[in-house]
Amino acid sequence: MREYHPGTCPACGDEIRIVHHRLEIPHFPDLLLVAIACDTCGYRHTDTIILGESDPVRWTVRVEEPGDLAIRVARSTTGTIEIPELGLAVEPGTACEGFVTNIEGILSRFEQAVETILANPESEGERAAALRMQETIGAAREVAFPFTVIIEDPSGNSALVSEKAEKMLLAQ
Repeated sequence: MREYHPGTCPACGDEIRIVHHRLEIPHFPDLLLVAIACDTCGYRHTDTIILGESDPVRWTVRVEEPGDLAIRVARSTTGTIEIPELGLAVEPGTACEGFVTNIEGILSRFEQAVETILANPESEGERAAALRMQETIGAAREVAFPFTVIIEDPSGNSALVSEKAEKMLLAQ
């Protein structure tokens, strides 16, 4: 179900259209996708809001072959994503957005973060570390080595959608 609502652009104050799109995904509470786009200044914002709350949960999956990169990832605004073998994690914060992607999309998000560091490194050491991380993420994208993806969510609204994924309830 898609709905359109008028609004005000938070960047320039002009009138914008806010799109709400409700999705039903098996094994999840309903999702609300929110998209804002301003034709005047180009401001864009999207968010995925999971409607409902469940028990705290940890999902784990081992990525061992290229097909595993397609495993669906749904992360709520309270979810933490970690890839221990890479030393990478995304934790919730004040500007946190929920999203639905796949494991390859998670690696792309990490690559974008590294590219941001490379655009303006604080030191040569930081630049060298970012370049090494860029190579490591590239190797992970090729599944040159197995790695683990973990999602922990105290609201229970994040998940890895795959028969390979293991779900564990966390103590409240």
